[in-house]
Amino acid sequence: VEAFKKFLRKENPWGPVRDWKVWKTIKLGTGLKTAGDFTKALDAYGFTPSDWAKDLMSKAAFRSSVAPQEIEVNLVNVSVAELGFTAGADLKDIYKRALELGLSLCPAEVGPQLRFQYKEQPKDEWLRIAMEAIVSSDGYLDLFRVKRDGGDLYLGGDSGYPEDFCNGRGRFVFVRR
Repeated sequence: VEAFKKFLRKENPWGPVRDWKVWKTIKLGTGLKTAGDFTKALDAYGFTPSDWAKDLMSKAAFRSSVAPQEIEVNLVNVSVAELGFTAGADLKDIYKRALELGLSLCPAEVGPQLRFQYKEQPKDEWLRIAMEAIVSSDGYLDLFRVKRDGGDLYLGGDSGYPEDFCNGRGRFVFVRR
C-alpha cells in the first residue's frame, strides 16, 4: 500500500536512487572492432569464448555497441536479491528495478571486455551482463555471461528473454550512472 501511495505521489516506490558502489571500472573501445578481432584476442589470452559468444559477437547489434574510441565505464555487480527479489524474478522485472534504482544496461561490448579485464574472477562465479539481448543465429534472444569454471575463464552466452526467471542468488553486471 505504501509503495502504491508513493507511486501516486510520483515518488520512486522502492526508495531513493541508490548510490551504487563501483565494483569494477573497465575500458571499452580498445581497438577491437569485429567478432574476429575479439575472438582472436580472447584465444590469444587463453580465455575460452563459447560458440554462443562468438555468434553474438558476429551480429550487427554487437558491432554497433563497440565504442568508437576508448572510454571507461563503471560497473556494479549486484545480485537479484540485492535488487529486492530475494525469491528471484523475471529478467524484465530485474531490469526495470535496476533502472529505477539508478543503474543502466551495459553496452554489449562489456561482455568480452570484462572477460579481458577481469582475470581475478573467483572460481565458480557466473556473471550475466545486463544488456539488450541480441538475436542469435538460431533466432534466440541472448546475453553474454562471464564465468570462471574451475581454473578456466570463459565468455559464454545466456538466455535473454524478458520472462526468463533468475533466482535471488543470480548476479548481474550493470553500468553505474
